[in-house]
Amino acid sequence: MADLKAVCFGEVLFDVFPDGERIGGATLNVASRLSSLGIKTEMISSVGEDSRGKEIISYLASSNVGTENVSENENFPTGVVNVTLSKNGSATYGIAHPAAWDKIKLNSNAEKAAATSDVFIFGSLACRDMVSRNTLFELLPKAKFRALDFNLRTPHYSREILLQLIEKADHIKFNDDELYEIASLMGSKANSLEQNLKFIIQNTSAQTICVTKGQHGAVLWHEDQLYYNSGYKVEVKDTVGAGDSFFATLIAGLLKKKQPRKVLDHACAVGALVAAREGANPELRAEMVKKFMYPDIKSITMDLHRNKPK
Repeated sequence: MADLKAVCFGEVLFDVFPDGERIGGATLNVASRLSSLGIKTEMISSVGEDSRGKEIISYLASSNVGTENVSENENFPTGVVNVTLSKNGSATYGIAHPAAWDKIKLNSNAEKAAATSDVFIFGSLACRDMVSRNTLFELLPKAKFRALDFNLRTPHYSREILLQLIEKADHIKFNDDELYEIASLMGSKANSLEQNLKFIIQNTSAQTICVTKGQHGAVLWHEDQLYYNSGYKVEVKDTVGAGDSFFATLIAGLLKKKQPRKVLDHACAVGALVAAREGANPELRAEMVKKFMYPDIKSITMDLHRNKPK
């Protein structure tokens, strides 16, 4: 199989926690995880001409994420998000505006990157500012497959922009709250998750839709079939980046043409393991994820052989 290529467009920033700063941003998190999963990955974004910006570029390079299209902006600082964690680890965000990633400018290299990608990944938050939004809307028609990760952060979105984005997506990922909100904006009167998912399926051209449900797993609609995972139990440290790693793992598995049910299980496991650790981008080795998913794999295998019909 030829090298698969992903291009991620959007925010790169520092998450500021009570105990310190960590590199983050939804699309940066996705890019970092995709690269760790063997997908050739590039980032389209912007940082300030400051120490934080230099640190982000260094981090991306060390993560084998291409930085040719991460520009330095002399007029705006590298993005900062103040993160507040509840007792159960759920995060709320104070997102400084404007930041460098709000001012991503169009250029021919970014156009080429989008056009040569196997998947072009973008989120709704990058559309809060007209400059980055206009650049994104120029790049989307050039990509052959577009994956949208909604990231609804009040007050940084509008109904008009959300509806434009969903029309342009081939793959859509929501959390359950986002699904209900966007389905309602589109005119759904349904109250159940599945009814609203079916409404989205019927009213968009997306080929794949996934809805995450926190500790209760996720549901995936892919190639006209529904797949379910009921979740993995972990002690949550913080939820920052868990959905991004889930999304990256899902995209990587589907790009590699793996069985959708196994891809969904793997993505849910990775998301859970990220939530069980501090920060958005903890290192997760393949054997660690496998052991988490199948802690009793040896005994299960023995039982299967013991009970195999003669």
